[in-house]
Order: sequence, then structure tokens, then C-alpha cells
Amino acid sequence: MRPDLADDHRSEDAAPNRSIFINEREKKRVDLLMDEMGEKDKTIVFCRNQAHAAVIRDFINQRKKSKEIDFCVRVTANDAEAGEQFLREFQDDERTIPTILTTSQKLSTGVDAPNCRNIVLFRPINSMIEFKQIIGRGTRLFAGKDFFTIYDFVKAYHLFEDPEWDGEPIEPEPKPPVPPKPPAPPGPEHGPGGPDPALRPARLIIKLADGKDRSIQHMSSTSFWSPDGKPMSATQFIESLFGVLPALFKDEDELRRLWSDPSTRARLLRGLEEKGFGPSQLGAVQQLIAAEKSDLFDVLACIRIALPPITRQARADGARPSIQSSFTEKQQAFLDFVLDHYVAEGIQELDGSKLSQLVTLRYGSVSDGVLDLGAHSEIRELFTGFQKFLYQPPA
Repeated sequence: MRPDLADDHRSEDAAPNRSIFINEREKKRVDLLMDEMGEKDKTIVFCRNQAHAAVIRDFINQRKKSKEIDFCVRVTANDAEAGEQFLREFQDDERTIPTILTTSQKLSTGVDAPNCRNIVLFRPINSMIEFKQIIGRGTRLFAGKDFFTIYDFVKAYHLFEDPEWDGEPIEPEPKPPVPPKPPAPPGPEHGPGGPDPALRPARLIIKLADGKDRSIQHMSSTSFWSPDGKPMSATQFIESLFGVLPALFKDEDELRRLWSDPSTRARLLRGLEEKGFGPSQLGAVQQLIAAEKSDLFDVLACIRIALPPITRQARADGARPSIQSSFTEKQQAFLDFVLDHYVAEGIQELDGSKLSQLVTLRYGSVSDGVLDLGAHSEIRELFTGFQKFLYQPPA
């Protein structure tokens, strides 16, 4: 759950917001949501009313990367049979479209969509019964779904602390004692006595079954949930990922080999998603290990093998000497352009589906790219072949 995304709940209950939407605020919420969650994850968004559901649907469709017209649809009482058809298609686990439903009251009860990975709250929840019903939309079991995510923009998470919620609250994880460090010299973020403790994220040490320690950030604003609706600690979340990785690759060499090729990397990512670790969950792990500027390779290598993460920039810089010795100047110019996108945006820029878009961005059109780089097959071979240099072991 991401309660840090929530607005002050008092403003949500203010009368003007019941009939007036501030488009800039709603668009910002949608931007935050789409940045956080995996775009392929089935999601239900609960809105203030039917008009609000239409506004959020439109903002999501404006922000999406998918070319599907019905990627996000509204399902409310006014949508009648069309809405019922969208709902049936959403509930069909063999279908991926529609991916996101926006609603107000209609889907809070009686909807069985086992593969729903995200519940989004864009409206306040004033009833414990309704809160449990809404949360229940995400607790349905599905093969490979080990947890679901609640994106809370209205501070409804406080209801988990209500005595009416089932079970006793979990005690916070104990923080290991931190040995004293020598004071740092004064600087822009330092006071006279050293760094301001408030500017340093707390760290937790997890010892996994291989006997090696992993250091993670203590994320007090994020909690994780299992399929049966029970909260998981950050430690349990990491242990869950550690437990599924051996079935996907046996060692560092195999991970490097699989990750170096876009097709085998895509299969590995699909295998992770089937086990409940889709893009949003892997993004959460990135935050836990403070690797937001790293490759997802580093995330998996850190959890499975205890390799320290490096940044995408450092990985790209390390690959450039091999690229310069292996390709022509024109090819190098294109690969430098690709690497810049990879550093800025992440591993998705190295997916095979991105190639034509990258060529068009660099040359203006695919046909112009062919004139500079050769036939389509040569460009694809270039794009696929250079990636091994990013994931070669350090010399």
C-alpha cells in the first residue's frame, strides 16, 4: 500500500470536492499511479462518483503506453450492458483488455476477478464494511499471485488500525542498533554535528537462507499484502522473492546469459510475473534495496546472489569500450542513443518491441535508419547483440 501518495483526508470530505474535480490534481494522481504500477497489471480504480470515474478513465487512457482503445474503461450503473460486457472481459483471466476499470460504487461487492493485482482508492471510504468489501476485490487467489497492491490516495489505510479490522496489528520490525560513525564535515546537507539523521533513510539487514546479508531501506510508507489479505513485512516480501528465484535461474552465469538477450529476458520477466512479481512488485523491491537507478538485473542479482547493485549509468559506461571495439562509428552512434534512453528510463528501453520506436526517434523514420544501419535484420541483430556487453562480468 502507498499511503504516502494520499492527500489529507479532511480535504477529501470537504463539500466542494463532492461535485467539483480539480483536473490538475486528478491528472497528477493518475501520473503518480501510472509511474508506480505495472501497466499490464489488472486494476480497479474506485472513484467518487460516475462523472469522476469518467474523468479518471480519460486521464489514464491519455497516459497509457498501450495502443488498445479499451485499455481503461468505466464500469458504473450508467454504463448498462456495455459496462457489464467490459466487466466480464476484465474477469476473464485469458484476456488482458480491458486492463483497468474505473468505477464508483458498482464494483465494491460481488466482483470475482482473481487476477486483479491493484486496488486504487481515489475516494474516501467511510464504512468499515465497504472498506473490507473493496479490499476483498484484491484478495482473490490466482496462480502465481502471492500478493496485491493497494494504492491509497485518501488515507483509507487508517482503517486497518481500527479495532473492527480483523486481527491484531503487527508489531513494527525491530531496527538493529547502528554503530556510531565519525562526524562528517559540515556541508549543505550537514549541520555542525554531521549529517542530519532525518535525511538518511533507516536501513534493515535481512539474512536470507543462503546465509548472506542484504541491506534494505525501512519503508514505513509502504506495506505488502499476501493473497489472503494478511500484511507482509518488508523482510517477508524479500524472502518470498528469494524463494521463487532458484526455479528461474540457478546461478549468476545463467542470470547474465538470460538477461543479455531480450527474448530470454522477457521469458524470465514473464516467469516472475506468473509468480506474483510483476513490474510494480519488482519496482517495490528496487526501492527496498535503494536501487532505483539500477537495472532490474541488479535487483535479482542482489536478492539471489547478494551482488551489490550498480547504476545503469555505470553499467552503460562499462559497456562502451567493448561497443567501440566491436561496431562501426554509425552503429556506435545509434547504440549511444539507445544507451542514453536505457540510463534515463530503464531496462524496458532494451526490449525488442522498442526497437522501431528508437530507430524512428533517432533517424526520423525506420527507412532512414535502414539507410544508415543496414537491413531490418541487421539492425535487430545489432540491437540484440550489443546487450551482452552490458551484463558481462567485471574484469
